[in-house]
Parts: sequence; C-alpha cells; structure tokens
Amino acid sequence: MGLFDFFSKNKKEKKETLDRGLDRTKRGFFDRLTHAIAGKSTIDDEVLDNLEEVFITSDVGVDTTLKIIDRIQARVAKDKYVGASELNSLLCEEISDMLAENHNETSLEDFTVPAGHHPHVIMVVGVNGVGKTTTIGKMAAQFKKAGNKVMLGAADTFRAAAVEQLDIWGERAGVPVVKQKLGADPASVAFDTLQSAIANDVDVVIIDTAGRLHNKKGLMDELTKIRNVMQKLVPDAPHEVLLVLDGSTGQNAFEQARQFVAATSVNELAITKLDGTAKGGVVIGISDQFNIPVKYIGLGEGIEDLQVFHKRDFVESLFGENKD
Repeated sequence: MGLFDFFSKNKKEKKETLDRGLDRTKRGFFDRLTHAIAGKSTIDDEVLDNLEEVFITSDVGVDTTLKIIDRIQARVAKDKYVGASELNSLLCEEISDMLAENHNETSLEDFTVPAGHHPHVIMVVGVNGVGKTTTIGKMAAQFKKAGNKVMLGAADTFRAAAVEQLDIWGERAGVPVVKQKLGADPASVAFDTLQSAIANDVDVVIIDTAGRLHNKKGLMDELTKIRNVMQKLVPDAPHEVLLVLDGSTGQNAFEQARQFVAATSVNELAITKLDGTAKGGVVIGISDQFNIPVKYIGLGEGIEDLQVFHKRDFVESLFGENKD
C-alpha cells in the first residue's frame, strides 16, 4: 500500500466513524426537516418558522438558530427561487460558511504536537460524569500512536475512582501515570508529573483535574495554583486548558461552558458522547457561540472514536445525503 493509499484509507475510516457517531442526531434532524417541508415546493415563511423550531429543539441554541435562519432567508431572497428539496445542501453550505467565519477552528491535524513546546502540557477540566478521564485516556493513546512519548498526571486527588480510572486508561494506552495518595495536593501531583516528564524527555503531558464547579472561586484558586506550580518547571505551561463537555446534555453543556470559561482560562473544548444522543446539534451552537475552538469530539467507546473536530466535515456528515 502506497502512502497516498494509506492516507486515503485513514480519511475514509474517520469519515465512516463520524457518520456512524452522528447517526442518531442526523436521523433526528432529517425527521424534523422532512416534517418542516412537507407539502412545500419552495422555502417560504412557514418553512423558515418550522426550520427555526427544528434547530431550537435540536439543541443548536437560540442565538445560533436565528443566525442560521437569517442566512437561509438571505440566500432564498438572493437566489429568488430555492426548492424545498434543496434545503439539506443549502443548510450544509450556509452552516459551514457561518462556522468558518468564526476563525476559531484548531489547526491541529490528527494528534500532532505544536512545535516549540517540549513537553507540550495539556490541563483537562470539566465536571464529573462528562467523560473527562476517558477523553484523557483516548487522547493519550492517539498521541502515542502518532509517535509521541506521553505521560499522564492524576491531579484529581479528591476521588479514588478518578485515579483508578486514569490508571486503567494509562495501562490501556501504554503510557505512565504519575499519582500520589488520595487527598494529596493536586499542584504537587502536577509538579511531580512535569518533573518526571522533563527527566524522561516526554513530548506530551496531560493533567487530569478535579471535576467540581459548585465553587467558582475554589476552582479558580486550585487551577491557578496548579498553573503557577507547573510554570516553575515549564514557564508557559499549560499550553492548553481543555474543557470536556457532555454533548448528550444539550443545553446544559452550554451552561457548563459558560461557567467554566468565566472561572478559568479555557482555550480548547472537547464534546463527548455524541454517538448516544440526538442532541449533536449542540456542537454547532457551541462552536458558533464561544470564541474557543472545539478541538475534539467523542463518537463512541473505542479509542479511535475520539476525533479532531473539523467544522465542514461535521456539518457535511450531519446534512449530507441520508443513506437509509
């Protein structure tokens, strides 16, 4: 197999994973869209009203929904006649263009490490139950598969289950996990992790943190302390603060994003559990509303089911031809 064939096969497999992971959301959209245009030959005001309801009930969010409707309305007015049968391709074009205009997409291709950071340090935040530790494990496996030396830090020291789960993922991914006893200072764990990473010439360090949000000040103070301690060893660490959100919670994911962004310096997002929900439209809303790139999406239980998020691929998968 030639190099071109390998990359083509890899791209095809990722597209199939994306389509499969978004199947429930896609079917939900198609069912609602079919109802919205039933008996219509053109996209008129009634179709637009129905379309607005489709997006709001699909957890895209009110503000993003109104932007989409405005774009569709302007496109219909410009083209004079747009058949209802063309709605899917029209939505695909306009939503892709809308998201592209935000200029907040990660430039990451697969699981490469940005130049100039050694080690590259990622601090992961998010409430309990969103798939944070699982996402860290999958990231570790993917970074290692891409040829990087990876190390994990178990700085969520408030739950024994969190450390145990990270240990399991570390074994599964074949990467070391630095940990201390239950209740240890999270900043101390982060410091030990970076110290070990530097001594062992590690490329990527991923630090797990406690999943709490009930006290914004406490959260901010704890993460600030972790950051300050890490910067004694790596002056610009962490290079990424990745917030993990559960896509299946719909609008609750929006609220968590707002609260964490207000409490911490989040600069990347990961949205998980999209394969088990019809609420995948939340990715469109979050990608549009927050000036923070969605970096990863979780599409299933397997390690390979964590993908780098690319807006156009996502929208094309969601609104492409329905293959029943």
